[in-house]
Amino acid sequence: MDRPSRPVNAPCRRSRLAGPRPGRALALPLALALLAALLAALPGCSVFQAPVVQRGHRVPQDQLGEIVPGVQTKQDVQALLGSPTQTSTFGDNVWYYISSKTRQRPGRALAVMDQEVVVINFDAQGVVQEVKRVGEDQGKAVQMVSRETPVPGNDRTLLQALFGNIGSFGPGAASMPGGPQQTPGPGTMR
Repeated sequence: MDRPSRPVNAPCRRSRLAGPRPGRALALPLALALLAALLAALPGCSVFQAPVVQRGHRVPQDQLGEIVPGVQTKQDVQALLGSPTQTSTFGDNVWYYISSKTRQRPGRALAVMDQEVVVINFDAQGVVQEVKRVGEDQGKAVQMVSRETPVPGNDRTLLQALFGNIGSFGPGAASMPGGPQQTPGPGTMR
């Protein structure tokens, strides 16, 4: 290996301490500014958000306009819109077509972004009486009751659960009414 010799303290052609190269002085701050702008814009991208999911049957306005009260029947409505999402609790005279747009939130419940209900009322003969679109703003807030119905037999303490069966099993268990019947073994007298 033949290498040219040079003195240890001799200056090299281009020292790193000599300063930045021409044109490179602006490149680093410009790259950092571009990177900061890119990172600031990323949270708004849909790549990091869950997609919007359409749930239920959204009834388009033009289909809803084809339903004429007093003329169409349940069969006509079902042929046009399909089966309802829900019917009335008592009887079959009110049909509900429920739809919503939701987005999954990490660690939380679904976020409902847009909810819509189409209500179709029928008379006793099955003819359409009224068609209306109900938005989320027309709904009523229902307060949930946090009480629990007590279940008998489940309110035993830990000690009752541990020692409650003492005496239930053993030689005397056969003579208890409803207990398991034991047959005498060989050589035992009845």
